Amino acid sequence: MRPVVALVPAAGRGVRLGEPTPKAFVSVGGTPMVRLAVDGLIASGAVHRVVVIVPADLVDAATSLLSTTTSLTGGSMPPVPVQVVVGGAERTDSVRAGITAAPDAAFYLVHDAARALTPPQLIARVAGELQAGSQAVVPALPVVDTVKSVDDAGIVTGTPDRAHLRAIQTPQGFAADLLRRAYATDVGATDDAGLVERLGVAVHTVAGDPLAFKITTPLDLRLAEALLAEGDESPAAGRPDVDVSSVEQAVAR
Repeated sequence: MRPVVALVPAAGRGVRLGEPTPKAFVSVGGTPMVRLAVDGLIASGAVHRVVVIVPADLVDAATSLLSTTTSLTGGSMPPVPVQVVVGGAERTDSVRAGITAAPDAAFYLVHDAARALTPPQLIARVAGELQAGSQAVVPALPVVDTVKSVDDAGIVTGTPDRAHLRAIQTPQGFAADLLRRAYATDVGATDDAGLVERLGVAVHTVAGDPLAFKITTPLDLRLAEALLAEGDESPAAGRPDVDVSSVEQAVAR
């Protein structure tokens, strides 16, 4: 298989979550989200390397937190290296830093640390589509709510047909040269696929998974905690114990 490098932007402060700790380092079931996300990537058996992008003041703590990450594939693949690099002020700056740190990749998976419960099977599905020849692949779920467009005054201006709408998740997968081209521009977008779409490249979808939801608000965090309490929804059961004290100390400084 051609090398797949996962990029995990984890430099955001996560104001909406209402926690003093940067969002990616907030614990779910006793384990920081970023560790759960990385464990899931490795457990997929589809990733050859992981680059985690964090704030400068958390590089040492993140390196310590992720240093015990091992092969979670039952020996079917060698241990997956995890590298921690400094991110930027915006998410796009952090993804660029990750791309720069992995110039040897054939494919990139860009994965939100806050999607901590993403099943390894979903990650493998996205990577498999890339290996099969797709240039850009994103997981998608049907939209169940009615969606309205509104103007600046809050007046409804239209109701899109939700049969053609999808909620997009991560990891989002791309041929490496394509993502590099997309990030060579200064055009903004709400996700990586949006940048690729601006290049006129078709973005394919695969079936998403409800467990790949993004932990953004306190309610999301309660849901994630409840799922872990009900049963082992962790992406990678059987991982080594995690010591979060170094993260807590770094945040307190």
